[in-house]
Amino acid sequence: MKKLNFILVFIFGFLSSSCNLDESPIFLDATLYENPQSAAAALDGIYQKLTTYDSMERRYWVNNGFSGLFITHRQGNNVTINPHNTNLMALKPIQDQDSELLWKGLYAVIVQSNTTIKNITVVENPSTSDELLFSDIMGQAYFTRAFAYFNLTRLFTDIPLWTEIADDKNLNKGKSPSKEIYAQVISDAKMAASLMNGAKGIGYPKQYAANLLLAKLYMTLATNPDLREGALTEMDYWQMAYDEAMKVYGQYTLVSDYSSLFTDTNENSSESIFELQISQDASNSQMGRNYTPNGYKVSQNFGWLRVHADVFEIHRDMYPNDPRIDATYLYDYTNANSGNPLRTYPANTTRRNVRAAHPFLFKFAEKDKAHSNQYNSQNIVVYRYADLLLMLAEISNELQNGQQLGYVTEVLNRVGVSPHAGYFGAQEEFRDAIMNEYRFELIGEGEDSHNNRRRGFDYFLNKTILPHNNSTNPGFKANVDILLSTDPSQVMNLPIPQSEINTNELIN
Repeated sequence: MKKLNFILVFIFGFLSSSCNLDESPIFLDATLYENPQSAAAALDGIYQKLTTYDSMERRYWVNNGFSGLFITHRQGNNVTINPHNTNLMALKPIQDQDSELLWKGLYAVIVQSNTTIKNITVVENPSTSDELLFSDIMGQAYFTRAFAYFNLTRLFTDIPLWTEIADDKNLNKGKSPSKEIYAQVISDAKMAASLMNGAKGIGYPKQYAANLLLAKLYMTLATNPDLREGALTEMDYWQMAYDEAMKVYGQYTLVSDYSSLFTDTNENSSESIFELQISQDASNSQMGRNYTPNGYKVSQNFGWLRVHADVFEIHRDMYPNDPRIDATYLYDYTNANSGNPLRTYPANTTRRNVRAAHPFLFKFAEKDKAHSNQYNSQNIVVYRYADLLLMLAEISNELQNGQQLGYVTEVLNRVGVSPHAGYFGAQEEFRDAIMNEYRFELIGEGEDSHNNRRRGFDYFLNKTILPHNNSTNPGFKANVDILLSTDPSQVMNLPIPQSEINTNELIN
């Protein structure tokens, strides 16, 4: 899938101006879905939508920025009062362009997924190659719709729910409660898991990606009683999360070199569960441009995301020799153009301005220092096996089934470190340790915003917001650190985009 089939992607590549579909979408000839090749091209069109600037770059920008773990000099250089640091990064979101276009990008994925689901016919027990392919394509469409809605409702809570194709009599949707969105995601993910079979081959997720998504969702419902169904309890949902996660366990393996996960030389590895396929010539991904530290490569580098210095310190203090540190953060390197050294905190301890006060997030950087193109080809791993193992550790701790230490040890063994004392304490101590471990292993990969919130406002406040605001290590400074909001009406979700409110008469 690295080189997407773009013969029909253009046909399928429509993008509505808003989720209410003011401009009628291009209704596709249903006969196109009767042909395996054109149906496969339609699926490539869906994944192409997931790799657009809005659906991918802005999604990572918004999810990371709204996590409480990052600061930026984008549109502000060396000051903390640029519009991103005073709003999104400070957990005081406004109706900004990035979240608005993310909204549109993910609804475009939903539109195209709906079209595929409506038009493909599958048989109950596929056996021929064509039947298996159609089943896999249908399952992938359910998965991408589930993925898009899961991301949207986690950020915006109550949102419009489209499961059909719009027409001239059905152009607007009011907001559905988040509880209904989660129910739809559960239904879609279950359908995806039952239909996906691997027929599309390397580069496309298998049914285990849907199982992992379900496990993530059930973990969310376990700690959010307002989202639960019927008489199901917190422990019921932890058990359901465990059951789904165990369907994935053992189907993948950790790669030996952690840093190789963030290069273009180890793509679609044994650890990858869901990976977006990027082609410099086709996808026009600017992840490398946006997230490569300034001067690390010869041109086209902005380095927008920096990890809070105190977040870095927590990682380094816990695991001083952790190889994940060098793979995750960059703070001491040579300018590819001038040959001069460039140092930020902690290599530069002065913390004199925003640029010098925080390490860069290095994972999405273009690793080729001679690279001069605006676009790059590094795939983006969305779900990977290490995440699944940490999920199982957290779930097992809640169930107290005695398995929790084993799962986290698998992750730590890969980088040559051992479980610290927190993992040997009481249930609450293990809980705090594993929530930090998500950051050490997965920071910046798209789940921080949700992981920090899914245990509710109080946990987010006490485990992320206040530790940052009160940090004495390396020492909070008003001119280089941002103060995070403590207002629950601000920190828990994004506002519905103004463009949606303006164009959808059923939303006010």
